[in-house]
This record gives sequence, structure tokens and C-alpha cells, in this order.
Amino acid sequence: MKKIHCAERHDWKQTADSLGFLFHTIDGEPYWDERAYYQFTLQQIERDLEDPTTEIHDMCMDLVARVVHSEELLERLSIPAPFYDMIRTSWLEGHPHLYGRMDFSYNGTGTAKLLELNYDTPTSLYEAAAFQWGWLEQCIERGLLPKHADQFNSIDTKLHQAFAQLQINQPFYFASMKDSIEDKGTTDYLRLVAEKVGIESRHIDIEDIGLTNEGRFVDLEDRWIPHLFKLHAWEFIFHEPFGTAIAESDTQFFEPAWKSILSNKGILPLLWEFNKGHPNLLASHLDTEPGKAVPKGWVRKPFFSREGANIELQTADGLIVKEDGPYTDAPFILQEFAPLPRFGDSYTLIGSWVIGDQAAGIGVREDDSLITKDSSRFLPHLILD
Repeated sequence: MKKIHCAERHDWKQTADSLGFLFHTIDGEPYWDERAYYQFTLQQIERDLEDPTTEIHDMCMDLVARVVHSEELLERLSIPAPFYDMIRTSWLEGHPHLYGRMDFSYNGTGTAKLLELNYDTPTSLYEAAAFQWGWLEQCIERGLLPKHADQFNSIDTKLHQAFAQLQINQPFYFASMKDSIEDKGTTDYLRLVAEKVGIESRHIDIEDIGLTNEGRFVDLEDRWIPHLFKLHAWEFIFHEPFGTAIAESDTQFFEPAWKSILSNKGILPLLWEFNKGHPNLLASHLDTEPGKAVPKGWVRKPFFSREGANIELQTADGLIVKEDGPYTDAPFILQEFAPLPRFGDSYTLIGSWVIGDQAAGIGVREDDSLITKDSSRFLPHLILD
């Protein structure tokens, strides 16, 4: 695993704009960053990232099967009791799922360590699935990379297969919040994939979804929403006025309600509890004293934190790093600290994608801090032996 500095394509911004990748630059700072790329060997990809991703995903599915039958475990995840039956039903009826992302600390030589699961509303999808693949193809065409360079990336192909397998013949709505360009970029990409396999697909803002007196979800023209991909977390929905209407509605939700089990960091102690000692897992447990200082060599994370908010860590050397945020009243976990590798002045995080039940590719993000935040940069990668 190496970080290789390189020249940018002179026209990459125009290419991004023409493809609708509108969040390549955020507040004047690069989000997509092709001034360097990460190079992996095939063995590093297959042995150290792809295989563990598959194995951990299988462990997660086994854990969901256990949790849905245990009110004690559902309560430990801080899931509200009125939604237990809905979650259980969605699992037992096999409600289909599309995608998820695992975040790993990995330096190319040691064992990849799972930091967290993003299994409900993961973003950075378009840039991982499509734009970095376009970067690879174009750089090879222009002689900027060797012809035999490859990429661990079948995300787009597997998404097409996943949508085709749904065999949906009614309108499929893709919803995101009005004020998020990145979220809409994610749902627009998924909507276009669905269209390519013959599904009638429509965008709707989350705020514009209505509920009839009969308990049916509709769009602004009072048209029924039979299938809905919502880039809006279940932990929010559980506390919103329309949340309790979902169980009795006739709308199929993506991601399904059982994904709420895997979408908060409370799942990490359970993964450890039932798979203790697994080489890719970090010791984790519920933090019963969140008011105390974080012990050396540990990280404190709220159950529902996003983009690094309210995370605090103390390295083995006593360095304390923390981020502020709104998640001060959530339960917390303590997780063994696995430092992100440092390349130059940046810390590197590997996001490993799962489409359906298959490992499908990676995206690499960098941050100036040991805590990866929404200010991180996305860099492309390639495989070259």
C-alpha cells in the first residue's frame, strides 16, 4: 500500500460537472482529490480487505438474526420498543437490502481493523462506484497509468444486478433532504442505476413525502409511493411524527427496517461479544461512565454519531483528540483504539463496500485528523503488482 503523488487531469472538474458530480469541491476545498492515488497489491486487496469484508458481513447477518428475537438486545441498541415488531417482521419476511459500507484502519501490512459499520445511509457511493473508475479508465487511455492497472471496484456492476433482482414493476422513489447536495448526488446515482435496469424511478425530497388519512405514503401529486429509497436514517425516523405509520403502510422501504440494528455503533460491542478475538474486530463495550476521561488506547463514540461528531480518543502516548457535535445525550461505547495510518500529513481510512451480500470495492478517504470528518478528501486507488 503506497500513496503515489501524480498530476491531475487538466479537465477533471469539467468532467465532474458534466456528470453531475457537484460536490467535488466543498467550501473551496477539494473533496475529490486526484493529486495522489493509493496503490495496493492484489494480495492486499483480496486477503486483507475483500475476504474480511465478506466474513464480517456474514457475522453481521448472523447477529441481526439473533437480535430480532431478543428484546434485551434491541433495548441495548437504544431502539424504541414500538418498532421492535416492524424490525423483526422486515427481517423474517426477507425485506431486500442494497448496500452498506465498512470503515477500516489498514496500513498495508497489518490486519485491517473494523472501525464501524455504515449500513443504513452510507454516502461517498458515487465517487467510489463511478467517478474513481472513470479516473482509472481515462488515465490509462491517456498514458498516465500502466495499461495493466486495475481497481477493486465492481460496485456499479453489482448495483445494477441488485436492482435487476428486485424485479420491481412499479415506481421507485429516491429521497434525500432538500439542502444536501451530497445526499442528492447519492440518490441521483442510485436512481439512474435503477432506470438502466428498466425501473421507473423518481426523485422526491424527504420533506415532500405525505401521508394520507388511510396511512399511505404519497408524493406532492398524491401519487402512491410503492417503493422508497430514503437517505434518511432509521434512528431519526423512529422519533419523527410519521415514523409509527411505516409498519402499517404499503410502501417498501430501502434500506429495510432491520438495517437499523446495524446502523448505530451499539452494534460494535455485540459483534465483539459474539465473535470475541476475531482478528479484524476491535474490543468494544458499552461506556457506563461517559463523563469520565477516555482511557489511554481507547475511543469513545456515541451510538448515533455521524462524520466524526462527538468522538473522543486518547492514544497510548496520552494524546487526546476529540470532535464536538450534537450527540451529547446518546449512549456511548468504548472501542479499542486502532490508529489510522499516516501518509505525509494525512490519516487514511478505507471504506469497503458491500452490495447485497457481496464485497464490491473500496473508497479511500483522508483527513488531517485521526478522526475522519465531513471535511475529509476522497482519493482514487488502483491495484498494481
